[in-house]
Amino acid sequence: MAIGTLTPSQEQDASHEALLEFPDNRLLIDLCGEYDRNLATLEQKLGVQIVRRGNQLSVLGEETARDQAAAVLAALYDRLETGRSVEAGDIDRELRMGQEQVADPGSQLEMFRGGKVEIKTRKKLVEPRTDAQKAYVQSLFEHELAFGIGPAGTGKTYLAVAVGVSMFITGHVDKIILSRPAVEAGEKLGYLPGDMKDKVDPYMQPLYDALNDFLPGKQLAKLLEEKQIEIAPLAFMRGRTLSNAFVVLDEAQNATTMQMKMFLTRLGEGSRMVITGDRSQVDLPRGVASGLADAERLLSNIPKVSFNYFTSRDVVRHPLVAAIIEAYEADENSA
Repeated sequence: MAIGTLTPSQEQDASHEALLEFPDNRLLIDLCGEYDRNLATLEQKLGVQIVRRGNQLSVLGEETARDQAAAVLAALYDRLETGRSVEAGDIDRELRMGQEQVADPGSQLEMFRGGKVEIKTRKKLVEPRTDAQKAYVQSLFEHELAFGIGPAGTGKTYLAVAVGVSMFITGHVDKIILSRPAVEAGEKLGYLPGDMKDKVDPYMQPLYDALNDFLPGKQLAKLLEEKQIEIAPLAFMRGRTLSNAFVVLDEAQNATTMQMKMFLTRLGEGSRMVITGDRSQVDLPRGVASGLADAERLLSNIPKVSFNYFTSRDVVRHPLVAAIIEAYEADENSA
């Protein structure tokens, strides 16, 4: 199974080269990627040079970067040996988090400290790509009420929906309920044609997008039709008791204090609730307090409630997104 031992090259100075040998040439092709793009990514990120020699890869460069590149290559090859693919996100995750031991896949609810966290859904296996994401996913499995707070692109909603789907298909909950405040981001959409669903669905589209990543289209349509998965504006939650459900409130910074209190008190027996939001993107009218900020202030000392925080370092979208967030944060701090 295993990749060959890391050995110093006989042709180069051992302090500048690490040599890795891979027994399966077919997997090595997948490891390198189309036109060696995976190797090029590592070279660019770590400032090393990777040279292919038959079934070996030679990593040249400064010791720390060279060792990191070799470790990433070994981890990705191990991944291929288990029958999984290697995508750009997998390279990014290994660069951020390094090698970890894979835990027993038998029970996702026993979230092994220090092991690799994996979320199984019908369409894909989802793996956190930063330490903050990993801690967040563990909190979602371990706590009945969890908050994920941080900037856009850090995976707060995506991972919450993935955990909800995983718990639904394994029978830990009977339904999934996804909600958002229907607050316009600087635009007035009420004049648009159509009934209430037509007007509201554009606000909910990110939730539909996430579900489509985890469930086959026909199954998702059936579950939506049978109300086993519900996507609804926050205002529609009033008066309900949500039992045996996985409940997500997205864009919670746009909930008022009263709306947040109303939503939190919907929690019923056998349910789990996740609140996600970005304090820097409040679209409420001027002078209206954000319910997310109040909930953070009032609930932070309750032991069974978890708060998980993300920063621009946890952004897993295009690298420019992290730079954009940092630029806006710097401007706000200087102001």
